[in-house]
Amino acid sequence: MTHTFTYTALPGRVIFGSGTLPRIPDEVRALGCQRALVLSTAEQKDSAAQVAALLGPLCAATFTRAAMHTPVEVTESAMQVASEVRADCTVAVGGGSTTGLGKAIALRTDLPQIVVPTTYAGSEATPILGETAAGRKTTQRSMKVLPEVVIYDVDLTLTLPSALSVTSGINAIAHAVEALYTQDANPVTSMMAEQGTEALAHALPAIVKNPLDKEARSEALLGAWLCGVCLGSVGMALHHKLCHTLGGSFNLPHAETHTVVLPHAVAYNSAAAPEAMKRIARALGASSAAAGLFDLAASLGAPTTLKSLGMPEDALDRAAELATSSPYWNPRPIDRAGIRALLEDAFYGRRPGPA
Repeated sequence: MTHTFTYTALPGRVIFGSGTLPRIPDEVRALGCQRALVLSTAEQKDSAAQVAALLGPLCAATFTRAAMHTPVEVTESAMQVASEVRADCTVAVGGGSTTGLGKAIALRTDLPQIVVPTTYAGSEATPILGETAAGRKTTQRSMKVLPEVVIYDVDLTLTLPSALSVTSGINAIAHAVEALYTQDANPVTSMMAEQGTEALAHALPAIVKNPLDKEARSEALLGAWLCGVCLGSVGMALHHKLCHTLGGSFNLPHAETHTVVLPHAVAYNSAAAPEAMKRIARALGASSAAAGLFDLAASLGAPTTLKSLGMPEDALDRAAELATSSPYWNPRPIDRAGIRALLEDAFYGRRPGPA
């Protein structure tokens, strides 16, 4: 077998382990910075305060209003604070919402970023930013938004609730799954995708059984990083397009929406990407990729219906229209009737048949 591919490695410094959080001041100094703006959501303001205390005089201010889907009005408020305190870098502590805010600031200012992930979102490993304005989410790639430093501290994930751990983990698996059948898939990202999927599929049941299982937490966080690298290195396809449409236009929760939609997006693409399906099923220890993903979510108590997330049934037609309004690459051609059927299956939580 001969291979022909292009792989571009993304720059960035990754620090991984337990008890790594106290290294933040050194990393700020290494960037040549001395006025850090610490970011978080309101729910994680205690974590922001902890980081601010560690930074001491290196902390210029904290901003604890990061929000899901990175609304531009929140970014504008954070930009005002950054300007007022003359911030020369950001330190984002939390999940995808906080990381997104740091990226949005970087896009507008080119300030260096340090990210301390507390979930399995994977956004910290990508040059991708999704922003929401007037009820519509748009996504772009820019090296300006790729964080310079990521500090993974397994200890910070021990208090992540089991339910959120599961949906965040399956959200991460979605990055790997689409990397396996994307247009620019290559052997390097495919290897990381399969390993990341396997790590999370193995770790999540152990975390549900015992959220304080540090070995499982470490395995899940490592898997999430691998999946995030996949998301950052290659393009995505149908699944991510659908989730951005649903999240941005109907304000559905990010990780939960990924969890519900993933098995159905995979079922839609199954016949068009047989080799990818084999690798996904193998990583899950299942006979079918789509059914295996559905069963993993269901067995861990995760949501399996768009209905349970607050999606109105009478909005399915509009969602199908939005998701097919602008062309994009996918292994199986996008057709409105097929997407409408996919969304209905996800709305009711129908288990995909074996493929």
